[in-house]
Amino acid sequence: MNNKFDALKDDDSGDHDQNEENSTPKDGEKEKTERDKSQSSSKRKAVVPGPAEHPLQYNYTFWYSRRTPGRPTSSQSYEQNIKQIGTFASVEQFWRFYSHMVRPGDLTGHSDFHLFKEGIKPMWEDDANKNGGKWIIRLRKGLASRCWENLILAMLGEQFMVGEEICGAVVSVRFQEDIISIWNKTASDQATTARIRDTLRRVLNLPPNTIMEYKTHTDSIKAWEEFHGLVNSSGR
Repeated sequence: MNNKFDALKDDDSGDHDQNEENSTPKDGEKEKTERDKSQSSSKRKAVVPGPAEHPLQYNYTFWYSRRTPGRPTSSQSYEQNIKQIGTFASVEQFWRFYSHMVRPGDLTGHSDFHLFKEGIKPMWEDDANKNGGKWIIRLRKGLASRCWENLILAMLGEQFMVGEEICGAVVSVRFQEDIISIWNKTASDQATTARIRDTLRRVLNLPPNTIMEYKTHTDSIKAWEEFHGLVNSSGR
């Protein structure tokens, strides 16, 4: 699968919006059409591979979030702050998005890129995530861009070999370090989490002494609530 990604990495042709309307609405219909497109177009139109494109096993969605450090974040405000970049269904569509995106190493402040299977929000409370957890790797500055690319290519190429367990991946840019993580559905499945850990070490070419931490989303929620003194909240 990686050969497909590598061969197509420089393919930057085509529009990002696979579902763009080509017709021009009449004046009386323009306002309604624009409103309908913005509110429900993504719900009505499935993203599918184009002709002769290489389909992925799952559709994926890129997300981006940025917030001011130290500012309290409820689950509602976090969800409002996270922005959907777009969804893709093929190798070619992935590269069209990715080739235009800023690399994590060039982001500033408290920023995150998220890449999750279509239909799964990058939030602890999502039904696909609520019983799961994530492997966390803290990186010194300068490594995030390479590690993020290697991680998402491995995920899209189904290198983790854990069936439907993988939910998505996150790269978090912070002031003194960067963090990458990969989320899975079932935190209690130790065989699966061990296989994900070992695959991470291999695809990221991590030194043997690299510290890797597995954290359940339930523990993440509890820790965040205790820190902020809030209940039923989510933050990052």
